[in-house]
Amino acid sequence: MTPESAPLAQAPVASPLNSLHKILIVTDAWKPQVNGVVRTLETLGRDLEAMGHEVRYATPEGRFTVPLPTYSEIRLAIFPRRSIERMIDEFRPSAVHIATEGTIGLSARAICMNRNIPFTTSFHTRFPEYVRARFPIIPEGLVYAFLRWFHGPATAMMVATPSLMQEMEAHGFRNLRIWSRGVDVDAFRPIPNAELPFPRPIWLYVGRVAVEKNVEAFLALDLPGTKVVVGDGPARASLEARYPAVQFVGPKSGEDLVRHYSASDVFVFPSRTDTFGLVMLEALACGVPVAAFPVQGPRDVLGDVPGDAPVAALDEDLQKACLRALEVPREAARRFALAHSWRACTEQFLANLPVIDQDAIRYGRSKRSAVP
Repeated sequence: MTPESAPLAQAPVASPLNSLHKILIVTDAWKPQVNGVVRTLETLGRDLEAMGHEVRYATPEGRFTVPLPTYSEIRLAIFPRRSIERMIDEFRPSAVHIATEGTIGLSARAICMNRNIPFTTSFHTRFPEYVRARFPIIPEGLVYAFLRWFHGPATAMMVATPSLMQEMEAHGFRNLRIWSRGVDVDAFRPIPNAELPFPRPIWLYVGRVAVEKNVEAFLALDLPGTKVVVGDGPARASLEARYPAVQFVGPKSGEDLVRHYSASDVFVFPSRTDTFGLVMLEALACGVPVAAFPVQGPRDVLGDVPGDAPVAALDEDLQKACLRALEVPREAARRFALAHSWRACTEQFLANLPVIDQDAIRYGRSKRSAVP
């Protein structure tokens, strides 16, 4: 290859993959992107391998790509179909999971449809809201129609929370299954005496610096101490110019990212549209309480409680939420994260996968398709 608060928890279900299998994960989101989707898929792969499965990824890495319009950090692979076909022929996967709806996801979907290969998909990003924020001329209903077409043939479309499942059902999606998110509590942990060279309290944001993340709602707050932004994105330059007192430190990963979490006093999550918000669990695992709006993503992760959750402050007045979050004990944040095991999430993922009947697959003999 190289789970969750009580409202989300589900007992692991016996997976149809009850022996060691080959799993192909298809994703347009991959390194060097630093975001929750990439970290989720990387952690999933490591956990699957730890359980004895063989994992391979089909990603933009090593392919000819072009930047996504209005978001140059995301690269779209051009004509990836033949190389993905070769990968499938050589790897002969026991299960195929398509994580994104980009050019690689579309090509893998076309191959699976043409060869009668069952596959699963997952819904990571609020694509309709993303498109609306950048291209208001495109009707939201048209985007949902595309998503229903893309995910419709999957044996299961995986979503992170029960409330998101209900929302997608209302938009006409079927075959929905829960695949919760967890955090690697060994990697994300408190670092004693971690410090950043800024006045405290330190208010931290980690994620894409983009319009759909609502970052400016955080930057505009009148808070004592220092606001720190970890990440990059198309809105960074304009926001950096507009808020010179904010520390924009760029993307971080590994131990450096853990150190930034650990050295902060409150993690601020201003998004109103995220389907989950893995960064909240990462912050909590490092002992950092959360301040957020009382909307679907934070409520699903932290508990559907009006006002304050046990390890966070939720308020339509984000400034009030930030100040209240300072009072949350760091030990409580860490305890909460310890209950969110990645292994339980991986068991959910496995239980959602169909096993491919190798005798029914047309390896090396697929027909031409209109999808490149």
